[in-house]
Amino acid sequence: MIALDSSALIAHLEGRDTVVAAAASLVLAERQACLPPVVLSEILSDPKLPPKVAALIIALPSLAVTDGYWERAGRLRARLLAKGFKARLADTLIAQSCLDHGVSLVTADRDFRHFVSLGKLRLFDGA
Repeated sequence: MIALDSSALIAHLEGRDTVVAAAASLVLAERQACLPPVVLSEILSDPKLPPKVAALIIALPSLAVTDGYWERAGRLRARLLAKGFKARLADTLIAQSCLDHGVSLVTADRDFRHFVSLGKLRLFDGA
């Protein structure tokens, strides 16, 4: 399984001609895509999301929140902040979901590079 970030999923849905959109399309076509719970929530928060698209998104496998998730996410974010890195809460929760399940993340969001710098997250961002 390979997790998709909101930015990658949106790039795919909008049919963008980018490496990240192509990667998301491939992962979806190969039925290898999964969603961190925060990504599912972010995508479904769009009031203009067509019901047909919402149904497709909901049908994708989601990564389960495991015991100790919130504590691990808090410690992960604290380590990044202590190093002076940007660590938005949603990004931290997405990264922690991927770490807990040992899956890579496809994203167009460069902020995830800080999680990689800790030697933890495997990332495909087209770079």
